[in-house]
Amino acid sequence: MPRLVMFNSISLDSYFTSSTNDMSWAHRYDPEWTTFISSNASGEAVMAFGRKTYDLMASYWPTPMAAKNNPGVAEAMNKLPKLVFSRTLDKADWSNTKLVKGDLASEVRKLKQAPGKDLVILGSGTIVSQLSEARLIDEYQIVLVPVALGAGRTLFEGQKSKLDLKLTKTRTFGNGNVVLSYEPAL
Repeated sequence: MPRLVMFNSISLDSYFTSSTNDMSWAHRYDPEWTTFISSNASGEAVMAFGRKTYDLMASYWPTPMAAKNNPGVAEAMNKLPKLVFSRTLDKADWSNTKLVKGDLASEVRKLKQAPGKDLVILGSGTIVSQLSEARLIDEYQIVLVPVALGAGRTLFEGQKSKLDLKLTKTRTFGNGNVVLSYEPAL
């Protein structure tokens, strides 16, 4: 059965996006980090996005600039299967993308019960909080980036109930990023 993994960057003051929806602060590339990101992108997962993150990703990864700046990640992002959860989007034109319009939690439950690849949520704070509330996320991979934004959106914005997690792995990088992996505490 597929697992649902969330991978997101947050600032030291707990924001995953700035107050202007900027995420450029999270892109602290050096050779070690680039290798890590490229190896993650080459996995055998299905990428999952909300509409806003999908729009951002689809406007960048298929471009010549993405291929020049980060060729390995661009190739993988364009090749991997993708889901976009949206009630407002009419079509999804990015290669290998399926639009899912039904109830988010119900659709994810179906995906997790069927045979298939793991699902990885990138960005998409609104669906992260909804799926956390529904207790459908199996692993939270959070990249702590050494920057303070002062304002923005929190990853669990709108979550109504407490979510207890247990730390399962950590990895520190030379660029100052720390990857923290958590699973729901039982």
